[in-house]
Amino acid sequence: MSWKGLSVLAVVPARGGSKGIPRKNLCRVGPLSLIGWTARTASELPWIDRAILSTDDREMAQEGLDHGLEVPFIRPRDLSTDTAAAAEMWRHAWLECEKTYDQRFDLSVLLQPTTPLRQPADVERTVSAMADGGHRAAATVSSIPGHFSPQKMLTIDEHGVLEFLDKQGASYTSRQMIENSYYRNGVCYAATRRSLVDDGNIVEADCAAVIVDGYIVNIDEPIELEIAQMLYAKSERQNANAPTQGVQATADP
Repeated sequence: MSWKGLSVLAVVPARGGSKGIPRKNLCRVGPLSLIGWTARTASELPWIDRAILSTDDREMAQEGLDHGLEVPFIRPRDLSTDTAAAAEMWRHAWLECEKTYDQRFDLSVLLQPTTPLRQPADVERTVSAMADGGHRAAATVSSIPGHFSPQKMLTIDEHGVLEFLDKQGASYTSRQMIENSYYRNGVCYAATRRSLVDDGNIVEADCAAVIVDGYIVNIDEPIELEIAQMLYAKSERQNANAPTQGVQATADP
């Protein structure tokens, strides 16, 4: 294993507390929990040296173990709050794993359970963009539709009157005039040891962009869980109707 001689740690973060959907990471999409889907993705990437779950919750720890993730520690409470920084949680996991396994990891990927229908190929593209491109980090992003772009965002003043957040917003009369902008979709983050462990950065410095086309469901609210169920069911129907001669159909979304 390893990525071209570089050791790789996969971290799956799954704290027990969740405001939008209680016990969210144990919720199921089709046959698997969100943790289960993420564990499956990690298992399909042979260059990952260790795939671990970082959690403060015993039930979620067991769910990770049941699906092949390692759970070498229980996450400290101060790194499991709503306000805990993702970089600190990830850095803690990295250092704890190095102590547990007596191994130095060169690279790490963060795979959030809230994006269960990710494609392993997009994770691989993220690591390639970072490691092969000589960057310190990489993150998957999706394009923001023109009408949601920063140039079209509005604020409401103290009199209840709409104003453009960008003072030049009214001058953009067509979407072709607006520069493309992107948001982090949660499919994958990747970081070098220097970026995360030494400097505590994820996307702050020299972070390569990996664009993922199509709709990406990132589950924070109940409606997004319903959308994930719908997309999974649609994928199952398409696979069931796919030709079986000459092409191997797959049940994976």
